[in-house]
Amino acid sequence: MRAEESARPDRLFADPFAAELAGDAGRAALAAYRAATALSLPIIEVRTRFFDEAFARAWAAGIRQFVLLAAGMDARAYRLPWPAGTRVFEVDQPEVLAAKAERLAQARPQCERVAVATDLAGDWPHALLAAGFDRSQRSLWLVEGLLQYLDAQVVAALFARVEGLSAPGSRLLYDVVGRALLESPGLAPTLRMMHELGAPWRFATDEPARLIGEHGWDAVVTNPAALAAEWGRWPFPTLPPDATGAPRGHMVEASKP
Repeated sequence: MRAEESARPDRLFADPFAAELAGDAGRAALAAYRAATALSLPIIEVRTRFFDEAFARAWAAGIRQFVLLAAGMDARAYRLPWPAGTRVFEVDQPEVLAAKAERLAQARPQCERVAVATDLAGDWPHALLAAGFDRSQRSLWLVEGLLQYLDAQVVAALFARVEGLSAPGSRLLYDVVGRALLESPGLAPTLRMMHELGAPWRFATDEPARLIGEHGWDAVVTNPAALAAEWGRWPFPTLPPDATGAPRGHMVEASKP
């Protein structure tokens, strides 16, 4: 999806590494996804642009330490114009980081990139600290496209660990689906497909800010559909923010006082 978006004349971002990272298997998976769903909405494209802009806001605030949890095939370390002195920690399973390194063997990151090969189900804070993460410095954390795959208690533990590692002034970006969206008939084909792929969606919430707000962080929630409409990319009328029971997702930008 990021590769296709990058080829559009009205693209929301440019990711010159996405096509290589996706490979034939990624393109086949996308084709199967589209065959199984009646409608493909630009959520990932909007989310990518939104988080890119949030990274830029963090740079402007002087943050130079970034952590990408479950980094996957994220190419931001390679494609964004990082300020000098920036360190980006990419945390993911060893086999994921190895596949990524193989596909990007000829590319060079635009920052100091530190790969942290560990499973988020284990003691990843220890691995992150051992890799050089400085908990006394302000950080920006990215949790993109992950929470829906986790159990509720794992989500709670993840945010508690982020809180424990974050200096005052740190920031956190994440996205999460609402309960009505997870339970909507329109999403059922996608959910069936994800279950067949071995990655079922488990978690949703209608109180996205509370996930980190209960740790004292200030959080601002953005509706990706509203942002997509603002950018001319949403095929439906947007619902008012106070509409109850509507299927929706959430993007959150939070900061620690």
